[in-house]
Amino acid sequence: MSQEYRTGREGEFTYRGHTLEELQEMELDEVVELLPARKRRSIKRGLSVEQEKLLEKARDKGEEETANAPIRTHLRDMPVLPEFVGLTFAVYNGQSFERVRVEPEMIGHYLGEFQLTRTSVEHGQAGIGATRSSKFVPLK
Repeated sequence: MSQEYRTGREGEFTYRGHTLEELQEMELDEVVELLPARKRRSIKRGLSVEQEKLLEKARDKGEEETANAPIRTHLRDMPVLPEFVGLTFAVYNGQSFERVRVEPEMIGHYLGEFQLTRTSVEHGQAGIGATRSSKFVPLK
């Protein structure tokens, strides 16, 4: 999945030819036209009531200067919008809420992509009684 974002000559972030400041000043309809097809379609069909509430919380939190506490959410399928940049979300991974700080490079992805639901398993050695043959291994 290739996203079109670059840092310019001065190290300035751009997303599909627009700087972060330009993206944040745009209306939601203008930003939606820049997003990838799946995210664009989901927003055009209408955000759910829960997604609307999350968007309002993010807008309120963005207006406040003291945005210390993360915004808790179960909405892993919420597309990251330019309004979310700089905010911290506590995204539910099925077991606990984990913090995700939204960076400009995350625009156009889903919140759930940055909080994994499965952890890697590292198996140790089998214990005594774990297999049929280990029953007959001497303990000394």
